[in-house]
Amino acid sequence: MDFGLKGKRALVMASSRGLGLGRAEMLAAEGVHVLLTGRSADTLAEATSAIMAKGQGKADYVVCDLTQSGVVDTLVEAAHEKLGGVDILVNNTGGPPPGRMVDADVSVLAQQFDTMVLNVISLTARVLPGMQDRKWGRIITLGSSGVVQPIPNLGLSNALRSALVGWSKSLSNDVAADGVTVNMLLPGRIHTERVDELDAAAAERTGKSLDETRTSSKAAIPAGRYGTVAEFASVCAFLASTQASYVTGGLIRCDGGAIKSV
Repeated sequence: MDFGLKGKRALVMASSRGLGLGRAEMLAAEGVHVLLTGRSADTLAEATSAIMAKGQGKADYVVCDLTQSGVVDTLVEAAHEKLGGVDILVNNTGGPPPGRMVDADVSVLAQQFDTMVLNVISLTARVLPGMQDRKWGRIITLGSSGVVQPIPNLGLSNALRSALVGWSKSLSNDVAADGVTVNMLLPGRIHTERVDELDAAAAERTGKSLDETRTSSKAAIPAGRYGTVAEFASVCAFLASTQASYVTGGLIRCDGGAIKSV
């Protein structure tokens, strides 16, 4: 299916690896000009070259650190210089350290709030007017299945990503008539380096082997396995598509049925 995205421009946050890179690659495969972001110039350059070598879309990158002040200005300026504007914004910030909410350090919570919540809202506010003027735009924010069903030992992630749920839905109502859709995409256990890190932390915490930990985790998923980055990225590409123009304000799950509620 042709998603009607050829020539569109996408700013994809935290896209040097994992889910962010997967989504950038999938959008580029649809003919989108993607701007990758991350902290490692070498990693970004390698990813950009790999996308360009496929000859389907275009790719550029900007080095930035989401924890640093002024990062939103850096991103907006780079998007203007390299893309000429943003039609598709894919918000992604990575995840905070694992741990129980009762043990959370308030100073870490405040720092992560700036990175994971305020920067997302601020960046979106900066690129949104252009989408409204063009009467076409897509804002897709990476969440987590933890915003629907809190994940044990991911207290900060559950709390901070949930803060974006009300923002995303409220914004979707405000801009739907402008041709701009706003959705959150909720991954479950998608096999990335981040999930490997979480499994290793869980194994150390429980005293189980890594294999035992993974087997137990997969057993709790109706699909019986972890998802792939390509599966997840395909859902993102659809949400960005012209065919998804009537899909907005949603919490879209991609979790193999792991969330138990309806």
